[in-house]
Amino acid sequence: MKSTVLDPQGQTVRSALNGLGYQAIAGVRQGKFFDIDLADGLAPEQARRDIETIAHDVLANPVIEEYRVEILD
Repeated sequence: MKSTVLDPQGQTVRSALNGLGYQAIAGVRQGKFFDIDLADGLAPEQARRDIETIAHDVLANPVIEEYRVEILD
């Protein structure tokens, strides 16, 4: 979630961690993670373009969420 969007789940986790004695935890943001396998032979430039488009148009709601694409070998 963007920092301007309320994250009640993150607040609950932070509160629980503080209750367990982890007082140095000032904030927690909860999010989602997608692990996508690509077909062999796809050019790295095309892979990045495709995944960026998919992330923006399908997987994330860019109005309230930030996203990051990482392509690992």
